[in-house]
Amino acid sequence: MKNTWQLQEAKNQLSTVVENALTRGPQTITRHGTPAVVVVAAEEFRQQRSQRKSIVELFEPARGLDLTIKRDKSPARTSNV
Repeated sequence: MKNTWQLQEAKNQLSTVVENALTRGPQTITRHGTPAVVVVAAEEFRQQRSQRKSIVELFEPARGLDLTIKRDKSPARTSNV
């Protein structure tokens, strides 16, 4: 079944878009042919947000590895603001 909607079509059939998001998964709404937003069930959104990792958690597996990270020590660029 359909899971991509043009904006005008999604406006006209919002109840269907929401029902599909609840029963069939995320629904993409396009604007000018380009994906603009995704409608997802609130529970799915909550679960995805709770699974996000902090930057510390993201790099935790690398702790203790002998990594050499080279830093660019050239002067910062200036701007005339």
